[in-house]
Amino acid sequence: MDDLDALEDWVAPLIAKLGAKERRALARKVAQDLRRSQRERIKAQQNPDGTQYAPRKPQARAQAGGIRRRAMFSKIRTAKYLKAKGSSDAAEVGFVGRVAHIARVHQKGLRARVERDGPRYDYPERRLIGYTAADRELIQDSVLHHLDTD
Repeated sequence: MDDLDALEDWVAPLIAKLGAKERRALARKVAQDLRRSQRERIKAQQNPDGTQYAPRKPQARAQAGGIRRRAMFSKIRTAKYLKAKGSSDAAEVGFVGRVAHIARVHQKGLRARVERDGPRYDYPERRLIGYTAADRELIQDSVLHHLDTD
Protein backbone atom coordinates (compact mmCIF):
# COMPACT_ATOMS: atom_id res chain seq x y z
CA MET A 1 0.00 0.00 0.00
CA ASP A 2 1.45 3.38 -0.96
CA ASP A 3 1.25 6.69 0.91
CA LEU A 4 -1.76 7.90 -1.06
CA ASP A 5 -3.81 4.79 -0.18
CA ALA A 6 -2.80 5.08 3.48
CA LEU A 7 -3.84 8.73 3.52
CA GLU A 8 -7.17 7.88 1.90
CA ASP A 9 -7.83 5.14 4.47
CA TRP A 10 -7.03 7.61 7.27
CA VAL A 11 -9.11 10.51 5.99
CA ALA A 12 -12.17 8.66 4.58
CA PRO A 13 -13.92 7.96 7.93
CA LEU A 14 -13.25 11.52 9.11
CA ILE A 15 -14.77 13.25 6.09
CA ALA A 16 -17.66 10.76 5.85
CA LYS A 17 -19.10 12.47 8.93
CA LEU A 18 -19.15 15.86 7.16
CA GLY A 19 -22.01 17.19 5.09
CA ALA A 20 -21.64 17.78 1.33
CA LYS A 21 -21.09 21.53 1.78
CA GLU A 22 -18.36 21.00 4.38
CA ARG A 23 -16.66 18.30 2.24
CA ARG A 24 -16.70 20.68 -0.73
CA ALA A 25 -15.12 23.46 1.35
CA LEU A 26 -12.48 21.08 2.70
CA ALA A 27 -11.68 19.72 -0.78
CA ARG A 28 -11.36 23.26 -2.17
CA LYS A 29 -8.96 24.21 0.64
CA VAL A 30 -6.88 21.06 0.16
CA ALA A 31 -6.75 21.62 -3.63
CA GLN A 32 -5.62 25.23 -3.15
CA ASP A 33 -2.91 24.15 -0.70
CA LEU A 34 -1.72 21.45 -3.10
CA ARG A 35 -1.66 23.90 -6.01
CA ARG A 36 0.51 26.24 -3.94
CA SER A 37 2.83 23.35 -3.06
CA GLN A 38 3.08 22.20 -6.70
CA ARG A 39 3.72 25.77 -7.85
CA GLU A 40 6.59 26.19 -5.40
CA ARG A 41 8.12 22.85 -6.39
CA ILE A 42 7.89 23.73 -10.11
CA LYS A 43 9.48 27.08 -9.32
CA ALA A 44 12.35 25.27 -7.60
CA GLN A 45 12.70 23.09 -10.76
CA GLN A 46 12.38 19.85 -8.78
CA ASN A 47 10.70 16.50 -9.41
CA PRO A 48 8.50 15.13 -6.59
CA ASP A 49 11.36 12.85 -5.50
CA GLY A 50 13.59 15.90 -4.92
CA THR A 51 15.83 15.55 -7.99
CA GLN A 52 16.38 18.51 -10.29
CA TYR A 53 14.64 18.71 -13.66
CA ALA A 54 16.66 17.62 -16.66
CA PRO A 55 18.31 20.77 -18.04
CA ARG A 56 17.28 22.34 -21.32
CA LYS A 57 18.94 21.15 -24.49
CA PRO A 58 21.90 23.44 -25.31
CA GLN A 59 20.98 25.96 -27.98
CA ALA A 60 23.17 26.30 -31.06
CA ARG A 61 22.57 30.03 -31.32
CA ALA A 62 22.12 30.95 -27.67
CA GLN A 63 21.98 34.66 -27.01
CA ALA A 64 23.31 36.37 -23.93
CA GLY A 65 20.44 36.68 -21.46
CA GLY A 66 18.23 34.47 -23.62
CA ILE A 67 16.13 31.47 -22.78
CA ARG A 68 18.94 29.64 -20.95
CA ARG A 69 18.82 31.93 -17.93
CA ARG A 70 15.10 31.80 -17.24
CA ALA A 71 13.54 29.00 -15.27
CA MET A 72 11.41 26.54 -17.18
CA PHE A 73 7.62 26.60 -16.78
CA SER A 74 7.43 30.13 -15.37
CA LYS A 75 4.07 30.86 -17.00
CA ILE A 76 2.31 27.51 -16.68
CA ARG A 77 2.69 27.46 -12.91
CA THR A 78 0.42 30.52 -12.62
CA ALA A 79 -3.18 30.23 -11.42
CA LYS A 80 -4.37 30.92 -14.96
CA TYR A 81 -3.11 27.52 -16.12
CA LEU A 82 -2.56 25.46 -12.95
CA LYS A 83 -6.08 25.00 -11.62
CA ALA A 84 -7.30 23.72 -8.27
CA LYS A 85 -10.81 22.34 -8.00
CA GLY A 86 -12.65 20.82 -5.07
CA SER A 87 -15.96 18.97 -5.01
CA SER A 88 -17.71 16.94 -2.35
CA ASP A 89 -16.00 13.84 -3.75
CA ALA A 90 -12.48 14.95 -4.70
CA ALA A 91 -9.77 17.60 -4.73
CA GLU A 92 -8.01 18.08 -8.09
CA VAL A 93 -4.96 20.00 -9.25
CA GLY A 94 -4.08 20.08 -12.93
CA PHE A 95 -3.40 22.08 -16.06
CA VAL A 96 -6.03 23.37 -18.50
CA GLY A 97 -6.15 24.25 -22.18
CA ARG A 98 -3.21 24.07 -24.57
CA VAL A 99 -0.86 24.13 -21.61
CA ALA A 100 -2.24 20.76 -20.49
CA HIS A 101 -0.74 19.18 -23.62
CA ILE A 102 2.64 20.82 -23.01
CA ALA A 103 2.59 19.73 -19.37
CA ARG A 104 1.67 16.13 -20.33
CA VAL A 105 4.58 15.96 -22.81
CA HIS A 106 7.04 17.03 -20.09
CA GLN A 107 5.35 14.98 -17.33
CA LYS A 108 5.65 11.74 -19.29
CA GLY A 109 8.75 12.51 -21.36
CA LEU A 110 7.00 12.17 -24.72
CA ARG A 111 8.05 13.01 -28.29
CA ALA A 112 6.43 16.18 -29.64
CA ARG A 113 6.95 18.97 -32.13
CA VAL A 114 9.04 21.90 -30.97
CA GLU A 115 7.04 24.30 -33.16
CA ARG A 116 4.11 23.91 -35.49
CA ASP A 117 5.47 22.18 -38.62
CA GLY A 118 8.84 22.07 -36.84
CA PRO A 119 11.12 19.20 -35.88
CA ARG A 120 10.13 16.57 -33.32
CA TYR A 121 12.04 16.27 -30.07
CA ASP A 122 12.13 13.58 -27.37
CA TYR A 123 11.53 15.62 -24.22
CA PRO A 124 13.08 14.32 -20.98
CA GLU A 125 10.68 13.45 -18.19
CA ARG A 126 10.06 16.37 -15.85
CA ARG A 127 7.39 15.57 -13.26
CA LEU A 128 5.37 18.80 -13.00
CA ILE A 129 2.58 17.34 -10.88
CA GLY A 130 3.42 14.83 -8.19
CA TYR A 131 2.80 13.78 -4.64
CA THR A 132 5.49 14.24 -1.98
CA ALA A 133 5.75 13.43 1.72
CA ALA A 134 5.34 17.15 2.43
CA ASP A 135 2.08 17.11 0.44
CA ARG A 136 0.79 14.25 2.60
CA GLU A 137 1.53 16.26 5.74
CA LEU A 138 -0.09 19.30 4.15
CA ILE A 139 -3.30 17.34 3.49
CA GLN A 140 -3.31 15.91 7.00
CA ASP A 141 -2.84 19.36 8.52
CA SER A 142 -5.61 20.83 6.35
CA VAL A 143 -8.05 18.07 7.32
CA LEU A 144 -7.22 18.33 11.01
CA HIS A 145 -7.46 22.12 10.97
CA HIS A 146 -10.83 21.96 9.20
CA LEU A 147 -12.19 19.39 11.64
CA ASP A 148 -10.82 21.34 14.62
CA THR A 149 -12.60 24.56 13.58
CA ASP A 150 -16.00 22.83 13.31
